[in-house]
Amino acid sequence: MLSNVFNISASAMNAQSIRLNTTASNLANAETVSSSIDETYRARKPIFQVEQKRWADRNFSAVDLDADVGNGVKVAAIVEKDAPLDIRYEPTHPMADENGYVYRPNVNVVEEMADMISASRSFSVNTEVFNTAKTLIQKTLTLGR
Repeated sequence: MLSNVFNISASAMNAQSIRLNTTASNLANAETVSSSIDETYRARKPIFQVEQKRWADRNFSAVDLDADVGNGVKVAAIVEKDAPLDIRYEPTHPMADENGYVYRPNVNVVEEMADMISASRSFSVNTEVFNTAKTLIQKTLTLGR
């Protein structure tokens, strides 16, 4: 049962790594400009989903047990934010379209920084859970000595 803790915390660390990578991509593209709406970068966010416990029956068919109990987390998708783009009238800008507009991403740098801090802390907490479980198993193994 304690080994399940390793799977759960490892899946959480993986999910938070993807969240950090997505945030880094958003921050890297925050100041990019484009001359068309279709080519403009849009901020991306990962969508997390609970991994359900799955067992196999005698026919080796997957069966869900304890639907309320999770077995970790996974990234179900990475979606683009639907916030409006930042459209500015800058006719002298080299990337301006024929009407003088420049299109900038819908990346909110403050929100991305908060996401980065949150993901980093979540990763750290799950690392501590992983290490604590490892220490508990090691101490349990030495009880019989």
